[in-house]
Amino acid sequence: MRLVDEDGQQIGITSLPEALNFAQARGLDLVEVADKTDPPVCRIMDYGKFKYEAAQRAKESRKKATNVSVKEMKYRPKIGRGDFATKTRQVERFLEEGNKVKVTVMFRGREAHYPELGEQIMNDIAEAVEHLAKVEFQPRQDGKNMVMVLAPDRKAQARRRRMESAGDSSGDVSGDDVSGDGDGDAISGETDMVTEETESAASSL
Repeated sequence: MRLVDEDGQQIGITSLPEALNFAQARGLDLVEVADKTDPPVCRIMDYGKFKYEAAQRAKESRKKATNVSVKEMKYRPKIGRGDFATKTRQVERFLEEGNKVKVTVMFRGREAHYPELGEQIMNDIAEAVEHLAKVEFQPRQDGKNMVMVLAPDRKAQARRRRMESAGDSSGDVSGDDVSGDGDGDAISGETDMVTEETESAASSL
């Protein structure tokens, strides 16, 4: 086998008994790390520590992994403006949380003969959330329903945050320019005083 020490340095080709003696002399374990190679590779290490570090890396990877779930929001073809706004705000919240959203327009009776009503609602929703999402699955008829899938658009959300940040900065500057302060009032008062004194002098003449 090819033996590697605890520092990653190659020791060379050795027999199994020699490798075991080498590991035991260091108070460590002999672990086969590549059994498909010829000869196989074994490494001297603290196996308990190795398992612990591997478990920690796996735990961190799971934390970083994004768990994307699919939420659903249902609309009716003749939905009122208030209900449409309320439902669409909820869609926005789902998207901001990183979820995909399945939008469903439910048709009843003869409403199914007017798919353009559903398409219009879908278009309105997509337009309302375009700063947060992209259409991953275009609207299509699914039995008596019409469905569309929205997915979070990270680039669009980043652009929105930059624009909002820029807007806040502009608002601060604008506020400084237009905010009233004592200096402005004093100047206005002095101007009135000069005008009154001038008029008084003119009257005495």
